[in-house]
Amino acid sequence: MIDTFDRERRRFVGATALGLAAAGLGATATAARTVAEAKPPRHGATSFAAMKSVKAGVLQVGYAEDGPATGPVVVLLHGWPYDIYSYVDVAPILAAKGYRVIVPYLRGYGSTAFLSPDTPRNGQQSALAADIVALMDALKIDKAIVAGYDWGARTANIVAALWPERCKAMVSVSGYLIGSQAANKNPLPPKAELLWWYQFYFTTERGQAGYAKYTHDFARLIWEQASPKWHFDDATFQRSATAFDNPDHVAIAIDNYRWRLGLAPGERKFDELEAKLARFPDIAVPTITMEGDANGAPHPDPAVYAKKFTGKYEHRLVSGGVGHNLPQEAPEAFAKAVMDVDRF
Repeated sequence: MIDTFDRERRRFVGATALGLAAAGLGATATAARTVAEAKPPRHGATSFAAMKSVKAGVLQVGYAEDGPATGPVVVLLHGWPYDIYSYVDVAPILAAKGYRVIVPYLRGYGSTAFLSPDTPRNGQQSALAADIVALMDALKIDKAIVAGYDWGARTANIVAALWPERCKAMVSVSGYLIGSQAANKNPLPPKAELLWWYQFYFTTERGQAGYAKYTHDFARLIWEQASPKWHFDDATFQRSATAFDNPDHVAIAIDNYRWRLGLAPGERKFDELEAKLARFPDIAVPTITMEGDANGAPHPDPAVYAKKFTGKYEHRLVSGGVGHNLPQEAPEAFAKAVMDVDRF
């Protein structure tokens, strides 16, 4: 089944790309392209240098930190269903080069918790981005390199687009992922829709109950489908799986996917941000986009989004069977991209 999906995936531009095409930004651009070979992790780390927590906005944010306190800051953002351990080998590489590395648990993951039981368990894209700006404020970080994949890449994209003064540069796996509810109304060809099976499952009460009952099993299945050539062991998975035991995890994950399809309302306070994002703003900060050569998850073609990056820009394809969780599967390549974009 993965082989069939892969053939469709290579032609699939995803919901975001469909929105770009609807906005008159079809697949006409050609990005500068570098091919890098993935190497085995140099460190093989199983823990971070330090785990910390800070009150930021509506959250008590749990985060890992490494590197000198006075170094240039890098904020590394994880996706779903993953966690901060996607960066357990990236962080020490960057710290050794003098960077201050911050790796937060997103809302609904790990030790990050809502300060009030009355705060909506909202998973919409702008809420996650606002969380990161609030975290930077709490840590008195004026400007940082932001980098991520999956939900983390989308969050980095939004920070770079809406708060460019806070973003020195960006690394984004799978490129430009800003979306809108309006664009997501447009149907895709059936085989492309099949790749989003879990998104539709989550729109049902049965799907919410199923994800709550089988959270770890569900996450492991997504890992296997999204990275079909990544042979992770049980210990690697279990280190991340504990993050899904967060009491708000299911609510945030379900709300995220329902919001995308217009089935969850979001919060009024984010309406202005979402209106800006619905126009698919250009990103002017220096950027490197990346893709693994064996990404089994839906993702847009680099040619579709290249023109959305109006500053210095490069796209890198990482070969060697690298899937969706690129930072954990190819930490050396990811860390190098962060250091290289810093020099842009």
